[in-house]
Amino acid sequence: MKLSQLMSASLMAMTLSAAPSVFAQATVKVDGSSTVFPITEAVAEEFQKAKKNAVRVTVGISGTGGGFKKFCRGEIDISDASRPITKSEMEACAKAGIKYVEMPVAFDALTVVIHPSNTWAANLKPEQLKMMWEPGAQGKINNWKQVDPSFPDLPLKLYGPGADSGTFEYFTEATVGKAKSSRGDFTASEDDNVLVQGVSRDKGGLGYFGFAYYIENQSKLKAANIWNGKTFVGPSAAAVEDGSYVPLARPIFIYVNADSIKKPEIKEFVEFYMQHGAKLTKEVKYVPLPAPIYKANVDHMNKMKVGTVFGGVNEVGVKINELVTREAKQ
Repeated sequence: MKLSQLMSASLMAMTLSAAPSVFAQATVKVDGSSTVFPITEAVAEEFQKAKKNAVRVTVGISGTGGGFKKFCRGEIDISDASRPITKSEMEACAKAGIKYVEMPVAFDALTVVIHPSNTWAANLKPEQLKMMWEPGAQGKINNWKQVDPSFPDLPLKLYGPGADSGTFEYFTEATVGKAKSSRGDFTASEDDNVLVQGVSRDKGGLGYFGFAYYIENQSKLKAANIWNGKTFVGPSAAAVEDGSYVPLARPIFIYVNADSIKKPEIKEFVEFYMQHGAKLTKEVKYVPLPAPIYKANVDHMNKMKVGTVFGGVNEVGVKINELVTREAKQ
């Protein structure tokens, strides 16, 4: 099923779930990152089939920040996150008495996309992305020729996730040097399909979002190769696995409310997620993690190892082997 269809099905399910029902039905409530959404929604579909619809799983898309707001208010069981929980979110959860188990579920190759006819920006350096996106560029850097004299005299139109997006935070950290430090005069949306449509229709367009959305739409978009300090590398599973796609490769997560784990349906869903997550991650075009991490996630849940190994910091450049080592030490 395509991502756009998954999103429509998810929104329909959430609408239907609001209607009163004669029969009580166990529910797993998930919200948060649009980047993690395709994995969680795929898992939810398979889990509901396996449970013969005895359990309903609702998956929202309010962005990583929006998901954590709901999570730290105790409104949802699981928060999808495209970056680690921040210190302010940790404080909000602690204040509300919400404890959580952090579970990395995949790696993403955050993808910078341009219009298919764009031949001049096939290779981009992080400093060029900074020039386009930094706060000081607002109202000033509006033409491709301003980014590089060799680029054409063509209006630069930018498309990106909204401020509640973990992808927005990670990208600005990786390119500008500070999370959420960005110009504000760009087309923003928490729905990555809106960004896809924008760039695909605009010859001077440039945007960014999760790798899965690029793969589904690669017939109408082009992915830029990014300079890693040695060479230009395009987004791919192989480049993420060998550590060459930096600084835009990143781990993505789910966070599970510790109290929710006491409910059988939540525990079963998480176990199912970790058992089938690698296969479904690959199907929706993200990069699965090594098997020991999924096993460690279940162990951490069973032993109720709460908290984060990231200390509230959105780290740039963490590689898969480093994540394995870090999780093993938790």
